[in-house]
Amino acid sequence: MRIYNTLTRQKQEFVPIAENEVKMYACGPTVYNYIHIGNARPLIIFDTLRRYMEYRGMKVTFVQNFTDVDDKMINRAKEENTTVKQLGERFIDEYFNDAKALGVRAATIHPKATENIDAIIDVIKKLEENGYAYCVDGDVYFAAKKFAGYGKLSKQPLEDLEAGARIEVGEKKRDPMDFALWKKQKEESEPAWESPWGMGRPGWHIECSAMVNKYLGETIDIHAGGQDLIFPHHENEIAQSECANGKPFANYWMHNGYINVDNRKMSKSLGNFFTVRDVLKKFDGEVIRYFMLAAHYRSPVNFSDELMEQAKAGLERIYTCIENLEFLLENGEDRPLTESEAEYVKGLDAFKQKFLDAMDDDLNTADAISVVFDIVYAANTALLTESKNAKEAVAKTLDLIREIGGVLGLFQKRKERSLDAEVEELIEKRNKARAEKNWAEADAIRDKLKEMNIILKDTPAGVQWSYVE
Repeated sequence: MRIYNTLTRQKQEFVPIAENEVKMYACGPTVYNYIHIGNARPLIIFDTLRRYMEYRGMKVTFVQNFTDVDDKMINRAKEENTTVKQLGERFIDEYFNDAKALGVRAATIHPKATENIDAIIDVIKKLEENGYAYCVDGDVYFAAKKFAGYGKLSKQPLEDLEAGARIEVGEKKRDPMDFALWKKQKEESEPAWESPWGMGRPGWHIECSAMVNKYLGETIDIHAGGQDLIFPHHENEIAQSECANGKPFANYWMHNGYINVDNRKMSKSLGNFFTVRDVLKKFDGEVIRYFMLAAHYRSPVNFSDELMEQAKAGLERIYTCIENLEFLLENGEDRPLTESEAEYVKGLDAFKQKFLDAMDDDLNTADAISVVFDIVYAANTALLTESKNAKEAVAKTLDLIREIGGVLGLFQKRKERSLDAEVEELIEKRNKARAEKNWAEADAIRDKLKEMNIILKDTPAGVQWSYVE
């Protein structure tokens, strides 16, 4: 498998530190609100990467954190007259609800910043001992210019980074480039912990370095996140970790592209900011997942209702084929394959290889989904034109679609194929009317069933039905 490594700006063969084992970390949300549609993309992408690596036989230890203390959380807790802890617990629960709707599996470990204060303090102490951190009146800062490699991930010269740096009101750092590792408690109501520098709380960047070190080790295989995190967050993680441990932090860095909404940057001020919960009111979570995977993860994505409707239609086309194949499987024949069926089944291996090639090429889920449509076309042409197929050919087609879908987190839903007695009797009457060429009665029964939200489809394999909500 080849992965585009942000650190080197090129695709590289993925070689894990330990054979068939992958240590992967992805930055999780700050839990002061519902996750938004921009958060959904890395969740889905890196869940899919994990699924694929496991599918290829690797043991993946996947860590995704929750930032459960920071300025946004403190301010939101004040607004809601609650505690930061209660706010965090509430939105962590809501995160798991949304993640489940998107088909995103729980990480191996979901550490919280507030549960790893000791580990965070240990890293800061190391940085202080190594000469990279300094304390000013209870605040601890990282001296960025002391790290010779600063800027190597974002590929920005130090002078360019300096030009955009500044000292915020209340900060006491020595240089605009420096960043906070530990923040002194400002008022008693703020969450704070004891430390060698007094009561305070961790900065944002240090928590990820500490949790990577604690749960995965000093050097990991993959660090992942959104493109917006490259600088300063991931740049600062590298600086902290490598200055504390004296070793490379992560061998591969993967970043997904931005999401625009109706061709504009998503922003609350523009009124185009959508949480996943908002979108789930209009579209099923699987449609959102399909939409995200239908583009290459590094490409920018434009989000709109129109494009989501297109994604919904594409997903429904695949499900229609699955339902037709399930119908054929129920009505197929247990017999040896004909020559043409054997040739068709042999061709399924080529489709599987195309899928593997796409996924091995920097997780190209867009091409992987195209392979599924190729299978659908082949099945529609070879199988759905006949009323009686060998069950083996149908079953292998279904198995392949489900197998690919299992990696992508798609195509796993199965509709219950059951009808009440009244509906079954109406379908039987319509079949009889058609057999007798009584088209008027057959059409009248079809219309009656349509009023009951049951749509009939006449195919060479027989009459098929579906519910329409």
